[in-house]
Amino acid sequence: MSEQQLHGSCLCGGIVYRAAGPVHHSSHCYCTMCQKQHGAASGTYANVDSAGFVLDKGADLVTEYASSDHGRRGFCRVCGSTLYWRSTQSPQRIAVTLGTLEPEYDGPVERELFTDTKPRWLPTR
Repeated sequence: MSEQQLHGSCLCGGIVYRAAGPVHHSSHCYCTMCQKQHGAASGTYANVDSAGFVLDKGADLVTEYASSDHGRRGFCRVCGSTLYWRSTQSPQRIAVTLGTLEPEYDGPVERELFTDTKPRWLPTR
């Protein structure tokens, strides 16, 4: 587990957040909900303790969408940036999107989730 303070923001800069480490794990999620939310092959997240997640600016701009009966996705209502995913069944953790971090995340991405729906058009190594 990586001990660090993560900092991030949305595309328009209206939302600024921080998340205290440790990063319990990071992952590429290939579920079809993440694909649609991100408009990409996967959603990529760092899983941290929700107690350490703080919105420093723009809390009024965060909109949450209940994408399933067990999860909610937070995004900026102005620019649409996906900021996090949180479980309603395990509220002690929140998964922040790696693409919104500043500086960029330098830890490893250890997990791939829902590989059965990983797009065939992704390049192979």
